[in-house]
Amino acid sequence: MYRIRLVAAAVLGSAGLAFLAACGAGYTDPGQVRGASAAGRTVTSAVPASSRVKLAAGAVEGLGPVLTDQDGRTLYRFAKDGARPSKSTCDGDCAAQWPPLLADGPPQVTGVQEQLVGLMPRDDGGTQVTVGGWPVYRYAKDSGPGIALGDGSGGTWTAVTPGDGRAVAQRPSTAVATAEVDGLGTVLTDQDGMTLYLFTKDGKQPPKSACDGDCPRTWPPLVATGETSVSGVDGKLVGQVLRPDGTRQVTVGGWPVYRHAKDTAPGQATGHGSGGTWFALEPNGCKVPGDRKPAASGTPLSG
Repeated sequence: MYRIRLVAAAVLGSAGLAFLAACGAGYTDPGQVRGASAAGRTVTSAVPASSRVKLAAGAVEGLGPVLTDQDGRTLYRFAKDGARPSKSTCDGDCAAQWPPLLADGPPQVTGVQEQLVGLMPRDDGGTQVTVGGWPVYRYAKDSGPGIALGDGSGGTWTAVTPGDGRAVAQRPSTAVATAEVDGLGTVLTDQDGMTLYLFTKDGKQPPKSACDGDCPRTWPPLVATGETSVSGVDGKLVGQVLRPDGTRQVTVGGWPVYRHAKDTAPGQATGHGSGGTWFALEPNGCKVPGDRKPAASGTPLSG
């Protein structure tokens, strides 16, 4: 299995395109990850509500990509809290050790899907930022950016990933693999076996996503987290591109790739042919011909 390292970063370098086949052009822009490991002074002050509150992508050496606040400090979630609905159980002495990230308005967001970010009122006053429904916190013993001393604390505190807002310990590695779909033949899939698609309104040389606004709700981009494993496809075709929301999307043959929200199980390809612009991908990075019909998932959608 060919493995390439794709790591989220706040600053992008430039990279050239490799033209490998008629449809497949590899574009890799892995960026750089820098982290610190030194612990410092203990800070016990709460994180004040401020219009400056931001969420961004950072990195911690040995841990990988993490979500950070406006000061570059690692953000955490608490397993004893609730996400549906959002609920914090950390107050009093707990909140002194794990200061909640407070905001007096919507945070600025780069590095996490904007629709995952929210606000919730706390029982002890103030409004706390949530990611994926989970209230988020800093850790008082983290003295600066690149540090995550609280990850794994008590088996209940975990750093939060950029991109999808998961707990780091639950973060799946991203994968690009292949599977057979009746009627379509061999198509590309993600780590869960779900069919991947390209959007013909996107750009591929260089890669550029035109799916924004409400579009990602129906066509979630395949966000690069951890290592990207590649199986059944030339690893040189696989890269990534920075999206407007700060997340890094996997590309194949230069095309940004997506899942379809209406695919509920592996082997489905309900989005193939949708609107005449969305198509499943072949292993060479080309679109599956539009005249093929996915027998396992019915007729292509009209839009």
